[in-house]
Amino acid sequence: MPKTEIAKPDTLGQFEQLVLTAVMTLRDGAYGVPIHSKVSEMAERPINVGSLYVTLDRLQKKGLLSSRLSDAKGEPRGRPRRFYRLETSGLRALQESVATSKRISKIFDSSRKLAKRKPRRAK
Repeated sequence: MPKTEIAKPDTLGQFEQLVLTAVMTLRDGAYGVPIHSKVSEMAERPINVGSLYVTLDRLQKKGLLSSRLSDAKGEPRGRPRRFYRLETSGLRALQESVATSKRISKIFDSSRKLAKRKPRRAK
């Protein structure tokens, strides 16, 4: 019986990781302004709003996020907000990305320790 392989999602870029993490932590309050604030906070620098929306669209096309529009009647200025939701595939991609980062961090730490050691003198 042939083994069925599950397709792995594309590797996430650092900015995509930040955006997915922001949507995950904001839960039901994940729309443009709070996502922008959260990503800027995590990145420890201001981010471009246009880049955020391009990334949100790309993550939706990949199936990692979904979105819905709120009822315009209840919103300020009568304009609906687009709320984003992390999909199961987005959570899996984010988990894999975190696991990869942890593996890299371990290798980095052990390599730094080796580099700090002084070579032994030959007798």
